[in-house]
Amino acid sequence: MAPRRTALTAVAVGTAIVVLALCLRSGVSSLGVVLHRVQTDLHLSATATGALTTLPALCFAVVGLGTGRAILRFGAHRVTVVLLVTVAAGLAIRAVTDSGAVFLLGTGVAMAGAALGNVVLPPLAKLHFPDHVALVSSLYGAALMGGATLAATTTVPLADALGGWRWGLGFWAVPPVVGALLWLPTILRERTGEPRERRAHTVSLGQLARTRTGQAMLLCFAAQSAQAYVQFGWWGEILTSAGADDAHVGALLGVLAGVGIPVTLSLPALMRLTHGSIVLPVAFAAVTVVGWTGVATAPLALGGWLWAVLLGMGGGAFTWVLAMIPARSRTPDGTSQLSALTQGFGYLGASAATFGAGLLHEATGSWTPAVVVMAVLAVAIAVTGAVVVRSPPVEDQLPR
Repeated sequence: MAPRRTALTAVAVGTAIVVLALCLRSGVSSLGVVLHRVQTDLHLSATATGALTTLPALCFAVVGLGTGRAILRFGAHRVTVVLLVTVAAGLAIRAVTDSGAVFLLGTGVAMAGAALGNVVLPPLAKLHFPDHVALVSSLYGAALMGGATLAATTTVPLADALGGWRWGLGFWAVPPVVGALLWLPTILRERTGEPRERRAHTVSLGQLARTRTGQAMLLCFAAQSAQAYVQFGWWGEILTSAGADDAHVGALLGVLAGVGIPVTLSLPALMRLTHGSIVLPVAFAAVTVVGWTGVATAPLALGGWLWAVLLGMGGGAFTWVLAMIPARSRTPDGTSQLSALTQGFGYLGASAATFGAGLLHEATGSWTPAVVVMAVLAVAIAVTGAVVVRSPPVEDQLPR
């Protein structure tokens, strides 16, 4: 049950959730745009640079799996403050170090904090806004995308204006500190509600993994995450190999990310219009398949803009799955553990898909096989999403 609060307090908590989401992708997207400068200044090897690009998804997977138990033990609010401080510390460390190893460590620390944040968002929405989960999910989903886009577009100007890439990267350590401060009043207001929830260790990952809902959620999240990571990891290379210049590639990737924001914000209305049917996961899968088909057959037809829009629309599956986590669980315990299961194993699948796409290209000398595989994998969003829609809450499937 959500704690009692005034309207002003509800706005404050909602703002804190949005700011939390804004902080969870800036460490990834800010590094990508200045990676070549960092690599040169810190003399990073190709192996170390490769590790930097794979750390986010791996941390999201490994750390994410244990986050549910942390939330049950310490409470969602305390975990939130700790993760925001952790993100800030990791981003600050990598901005000041002259060591490639320490830079890698700082990135890992920041990504571990972000992994905690990924999992804690659905339980926070369930705890504070149980009657408005879809709305809050759409807001923090848009904030996740917006934070990534903002960091990607402003880090280079900040670095140039402030005196180097360290300032550009270090700037993003400030928002998590602000976010942590926003949660302190909520912690101070806590009395007995959350401690009771922490003592109820009634749901385990193993139990959830044996339920139909848990399995479908995990597979659906893995399928849609694979789409996102392959798109941002390899689509630029596909376009470049087709003859696009860097500016055009950047513009298309910007459209890909930007389209997802209005789709995400419209999600509550779309969920009401479709009445909880399978329409949304099927639609997300369909536009993704069409987008990949266009990339495979004519990547730069119409400048590639249509494929960017379609793939961006398909990215709405990300927020839809996140919204279904609290929708398919009855209790904060169930929501926390379902979020950990879904995102932990889901991001592991995304890592495998991204790595596999690169291997397939290297083995065949063409991007077409990898694109075809991704189009086929997109169908899984429809299939598993339909199962999610038609499945009962996970607590109803646990042994009694």
